[in-house]
Amino acid sequence: MTTFVQFHLLTSYGPSNPNRDDQGRPKQAMVGGVPRLRMSSQSVKRALRESSFFALDLAGHKGTRTKLLHERLREGLIGKGTSDKAATDAATLVAGIFGKLETIKDKDGGETAKATTLAFISPAEWALAEELAEKAAAGEPLPKDKDLKKLVLRRADGAVDIAMFGRMLADDADFNRDAAVQVAHAITTHGAQAEEDWYSAVDDLNKAEDTGAGHLGETAFGSGIYYQYVCVNCDLLIENLGGDKELAARGIEALAKALPQTAPAGKQNSFAHRPMAFYMRAEAGPRAPRDLSGAFFSPVDRKLRELGANDLQRGSIKAMEQTAVQIDLCYYDGQAEKTCPPLNTLDGSGSLAEIVRFVGQAVRGA
Repeated sequence: MTTFVQFHLLTSYGPSNPNRDDQGRPKQAMVGGVPRLRMSSQSVKRALRESSFFALDLAGHKGTRTKLLHERLREGLIGKGTSDKAATDAATLVAGIFGKLETIKDKDGGETAKATTLAFISPAEWALAEELAEKAAAGEPLPKDKDLKKLVLRRADGAVDIAMFGRMLADDADFNRDAAVQVAHAITTHGAQAEEDWYSAVDDLNKAEDTGAGHLGETAFGSGIYYQYVCVNCDLLIENLGGDKELAARGIEALAKALPQTAPAGKQNSFAHRPMAFYMRAEAGPRAPRDLSGAFFSPVDRKLRELGANDLQRGSIKAMEQTAVQIDLCYYDGQAEKTCPPLNTLDGSGSLAEIVRFVGQAVRGA
């Protein structure tokens, strides 16, 4: 049976704007008929991939998402003494394996090729692309079309972030990878809306009678307690990594470390938001996954007395845990999925190290 690991996190954000919409305001959503602040799953995944936990724990096992493969291959070949034309032709051939290219003007007025879509490339594929480009530049005979792609593209290898978050190659679905990690949009557990900060800047050298501001501006921000849900299909994660169970375990351990300590970095210099989750719950087992967002369709700020809580943080914990218990009562005769003690900074119980060990063991035993 498939093993799933599920994470549920509650994190308090002070005034901040970590994930903006097209107007520069914090993203929002209507949940239960009440406006909430929201962070997109895309912004959360980006923050996880760029975190120090992934960089250190998964060094050498992270993919590169880019449109610039052609440019990098071409520069590498020229640096090894290949002529400009031969390098350009070879780079065009190899970069085209990952998707369509378009011709654009460079800053010097010349022309260069660039991918029309981002390609998520594993370290192994990048190395194979460089090797193939060198052969093409040297004039070695190469196969055509799909046989050429098979020299570079892989259905599974050691790129943990690609194994987790998947990829799509529009021109060759055979080498797509289904995401083993599902990340929900984070929402506030209570009603919340964006606010405006009107600010001014003073001209340091203006000491004359003109005492007005040298600049006026505004920026939007919001504050709240966010619920974040993440589900990991452990069997698919192992499959995406070519059956390397130990690497899959290292990956989920890095994920468990990053989730409570990583945030999207929008407007970080202006608001210095660096929150850590105050509550984290982890579950592992073969049951069908379920999120606990239903706990917050009735916003916590409207039911604190019903929950027996005096503040939003404790109210959010109680609402989430009550929902988990009620689901278990109705679907599983009250039997809870396997868990470890939750991390709870409000009463100093549980630990991140314990959760990391728990999820690592779940993958190793899958």
